[in-house]
Amino acid sequence: MSLHAEVLATETLDDFTVIPVIDLKDGLVVHARAGKRAEYRPIATPYGPPHDPAAIARALLGITFSPTLYVADLDAIRGRGNNFAICRELADAFPATALWIDAGFSDITDCAFWLPLGATLVIGSESLASLEAWRDIRQSFARNLVLSLDFDHTGFRGPPALMADPSLWPDRLILMGLGRVGTEIGPDLTRLAATLRIAPDREVYVAGGVRDLSDIERVSQSGARGVLAATALHSGAISQKEIAALLRERRFRS
Repeated sequence: MSLHAEVLATETLDDFTVIPVIDLKDGLVVHARAGKRAEYRPIATPYGPPHDPAAIARALLGITFSPTLYVADLDAIRGRGNNFAICRELADAFPATALWIDAGFSDITDCAFWLPLGATLVIGSESLASLEAWRDIRQSFARNLVLSLDFDHTGFRGPPALMADPSLWPDRLILMGLGRVGTEIGPDLTRLAATLRIAPDREVYVAGGVRDLSDIERVSQSGARGVLAATALHSGAISQKEIAALLRERRFRS
């Protein structure tokens, strides 16, 4: 049995997950860095050309053994069109993979446009039109969404009441360090610990700054459900064998 098949054969719903991220802009996979979206450039990676998102996604899924692929449509987030056709191609190419789509959803109308993909909607707090819009989205799509709590150097980006009241949060959360994305400066473990203290019953994922296996291990040991990663996968700082060993160790302990 191959390494990939061996890891997948023992996978359970309770496993920690390293979720690979694909960032799309102008029809290309780009390198997201420090939240400066206007400056993102086509990615340089050994896993395929930037105009072939499916090839890159296939490689990253193989490295991480992830049942989930996160796709950020930066054009949609910035209100400059969308990459819906590419996302549909990814959904068709990986039917057994859960697709998480971040497309700058601000209200129910935005969400409805993407529903034909059958994807999980990632609702970024920075994009929400209002707290009322979030309430409407949650009521309509509660079983099919993840809330991303977005932070930059100034703090929380989104309706202040949403951050202040954990009862408004759904079962799945992403702690998104926008300024850390692509920088490999390390994830925000302090914010993670604080979030887990006030919302211990939520599934929490960390995004932004992951450098290497030691960062992933720290997040894993904290009680989080996973990390989102891109730059460290493309650079080879995190390898398939390292992730496989980490997942095996967690399963052995459980």
